Amino acid sequence: MTAKLFMNPNPVIIRTTDTIAQGAEQVMAKQRRELPVVDDEGRFQGMLTVDCLLYLVLPKAATMDRGLDTLSFVQSSLDDLRKRLKKYWDKPVILCLKKKNITVVYPDTPMLETLLILYHSRTNLPVVEKNTGKLIGTISYYDVGAKILEESFD
Repeated sequence: MTAKLFMNPNPVIIRTTDTIAQGAEQVMAKQRRELPVVDDEGRFQGMLTVDCLLYLVLPKAATMDRGLDTLSFVQSSLDDLRKRLKKYWDKPVILCLKKKNITVVYPDTPMLETLLILYHSRTNLPVVEKNTGKLIGTISYYDVGAKILEESFD
């Protein structure tokens, strides 16, 4: 048994040609912390993360190198946050592309190894073809749980 057993073969994806607006809308609509990003050929490029979207709305003084550790003294409104995000709305989603420290699995990764990787990474796993780099699915805790619980415990 391999990773393919748990894989969702039709994951929600973002394309490198999409905008921050399109990415944020998909993250919110699907209620995901991250979504895989693919190029025009379907090759996995990285992940769009909510961390980056949050980064875009925080004041620069907090996100720059050696920035502020607290913002308790800063006054801000929802409208301020919207304005900060709107500056990036039409920018390419690759601005928020996380490429480093992303663990991928392959369709033939052994089942228990896949579960251990999922446990350690604590995030959804992209399933990528070894030869082409194409994203062929994702594995989430929910995918694993659904497969394990598929047959009731009679």
